[in-house]
Parts: sequence; C-alpha cells; structure tokens
Amino acid sequence: MTQARYKSYVDDLANRIHRGELAPGTRLPTHRAFAKQNGISLVTASRVYNELIKHGLVSGETGRGTFVRDVSLLPTSSIEHDVVPTMLDLNYIYPVENEQTQRLREALRHLSSGGDLEGFLHYLPHVGRRHERAIFANYLAQRGIKQIDPDQIAIVGGAQHGLATIVLGIFSPGDVIAVDALTYPGFKALAKIYHIELVVVPVTATGPDMVAFARLCQQRNIRGYYAMPTLHNPLGWVIDLPTRHAIIQLAKQYGFWLIEDGSYAYLQHPAPPTFAQLASDITFYVTGFSKNVATGLRVGMVVAPKQQISEIERIIRITTWNTPAITTAIVCHWIESGEVAKLERKKRRDTKARQNIVREVLNQIDYIAHQYSYFIWIPLPEGVRAEALVSRLKQVNIAVSTAESYAGGTSYPQAIRVALSSISYEQLRVALAQIQAAVLYLIDL
Repeated sequence: MTQARYKSYVDDLANRIHRGELAPGTRLPTHRAFAKQNGISLVTASRVYNELIKHGLVSGETGRGTFVRDVSLLPTSSIEHDVVPTMLDLNYIYPVENEQTQRLREALRHLSSGGDLEGFLHYLPHVGRRHERAIFANYLAQRGIKQIDPDQIAIVGGAQHGLATIVLGIFSPGDVIAVDALTYPGFKALAKIYHIELVVVPVTATGPDMVAFARLCQQRNIRGYYAMPTLHNPLGWVIDLPTRHAIIQLAKQYGFWLIEDGSYAYLQHPAPPTFAQLASDITFYVTGFSKNVATGLRVGMVVAPKQQISEIERIIRITTWNTPAITTAIVCHWIESGEVAKLERKKRRDTKARQNIVREVLNQIDYIAHQYSYFIWIPLPEGVRAEALVSRLKQVNIAVSTAESYAGGTSYPQAIRVALSSISYEQLRVALAQIQAAVLYLIDL
C-alpha cells in the first residue's frame, strides 16, 4: 500500500464529508467492512479511520462505531480566519477527555429518568433557579472561593456571555476600562462593539506594573479593570497576594470596578484568594464550564456585588431570558456527582504532561509558560516578525495566534501564542519541533 493510495482514501472520505454527502451522525462501515469494500488490509483501513479522527472529521466510540462529525462545528479561530480542518489548529483551547461523550450520554439518561422534565419546557428565573445557584456556590467553595451567597450568582450562557452582561449592565458607552497590555481578545471585542475605551496597564513578568497602574489612575477616569489574576491568558502568571491587595486598594481609592475572569483558574490548585473574596463589594467574578468540562456546554456564572445583581439580571432578560435549562441541569449533575472535579484533576495532569513536552522540545528558543497551562507564549528574537513565522508555519499546516490579537492597545510585541490542548501528545511534539525550527530558520535569514 503506497502512501499516495492510503491518502487517497482519507481525501475521498474527507471530501465527501465536507460536501455533505456523508451527513453528520452517519455511521461509517466497520474497519473490517471498509477494508473488504475497498480491497485493502484491516491495518490500512484502521489507519484511514484514525487519520479522519485525527483531523476531527469523525469520532470513534468504543462499542458503537465510527460516526461523521458536524464539520461546521470544528474549531475555526476567530483570531486567525484561514484555518482549515486539516491544519493543526493551535489557536483555540478545547481540551477533551475521551470518556466525555459517554458521560454526556449517562447524564442525559439521568435527566430523562428524573422528575423535573416538565421544568425544562418553561421559562426559568433569569438568573437561574436558586437550588442550581446554590450548587454553583458549593462548586466555588470546593475551589476555595468560600462564603458566596447564591443570591450573588447569575447563571449565564458561558463566560463570554457573563462578560457581556457586566459590560452592558454596569458600564456606558465612552467609559474607560483598564486592561493588561496583553489581554483576552473576547473582551476587546466586547469593548469595541459597546464603544468602551480600553487603556493599557504595562505588565511585568509576574503581573501588572503597579507603579504604571497608579500613574494611569491619576491620569484617566477609570471605571473598571478587567483582569485574569489566576493563570493569565496569554502570559500564564498568577498574581501574588500582596499585588492583589494593591490592586484592590487602587480600585477603592479611585472608585472603579474589578472584573475578574477565572476561566483558567481551575488549573491552579490551590489558588490565591480571588478579588471576589477579598473585595466582594467591588468585584464581578466570571467563570464558565467550557474550559474545564466541554466547550459545547455554554454555561457559566457571574458572581456580582449584591447591589448590582439586578443589573446583571436585566441584561440576561434582554439577551437570552435564561440559560437553557437542560445544559444547566447537566452541569449541576456533574458538579454534584463529582464529575467536574474529576475532569479538572485530569486536565491538570494533562497540562503538566504537555508542559513537560514543551520543556523537552523547545530547548533552543525562549518561551513563557505556567506549569499547568494549556498555552505558551513565545517572544520572538529581534528581527523575527510574527507574520513571517505564521506564514512559514502555515506551509507545514500549523496555525498559531500572534500578539496583535491580544494587544490591549495599538502597540504589541513580536510574539505568538501556542495552544497545546487540541492535538495528541505525539502531534504536539512534532508541531513544537516545527515551530522551533521555523523560528531558528528566520533568525538565520
């Protein structure tokens, strides 16, 4: 079996999937049946199917078979628009454990046998049912975020929706919000669409530059500060406790809100106290269950100061009315059964293994990373342009994000962010080696 002939089977099936000839959910023949139909060996048939699984075109479920995936749901980056399914997409972070599909099937069976099915068909309270908000409060307590009143919690459609409720509910067009010099692109997009002005806080290796931050507070009428104090995206820092207190002191002195994004905080265990614990009266804490459970479960929460929860509720009502009851119930079931805690532990082990691979492979270039992070930051040597590196990596089917996407202001360093979670360990080794080789090649030009 030549390489070209083997690839022809992969290409043929991939094209049929993309054209819609094989619809999402279609069950493919067994490996043995596919081999017999095409006059090839069982080993080759299995290799073809494994290649399709690797590219995310099909999913293999033990005991059930191989099924066509919905290619419209394949991750495509909002940061880099020309990513195709056959590329190794190192833009997005979407860690998936192999058994999660089976866990979802079990959760749906559990819900179908319960006594509250009728409740899923009706309007729910905008901020979520109180017993579910109590479950979320208990989950936060397990994470070390204690003494959160369920009445401070609003259930939202993921962390991004949570951020939107805060921006629309608390701020007005023209307001000024401070962000780190490198920050989350999703918050940048929110600020732009709502005409919020972002001002940049310079950063150090361990957090915001507090001297520059204080100077900025003197110069501008800042209404808020958006921060990722525990496992910053993309720089991976965890801000120490004295700096957290200093930020809170600035916020109280100059009268601005703290918006704390805890989307990746589950990877740091134990973690320092959150702003929400240290200064609950001025902090909005946002997190979700996309990174730690599954990206398709668009469920998250906003923990708000008690006097501001009504504003969050108002925005939920006019944007989504309420978070879908079924997905919320699945998340609550997984919290109570211990499944969420189990997944978080597994993903912390997974991040450590992937960071070990990073240390083994990237031995000739500098990078910035947290030991339990699903991404790394690679500052490029002088003279190496990020656009040139991205272009060269595309030639070997690797997609990464540049610093421009994360820049809070108009200036940004020459650097790339590499997401580590979407591919196998072996693929990660190969991709990192190619990234290092591309950087070294551009240095020598």
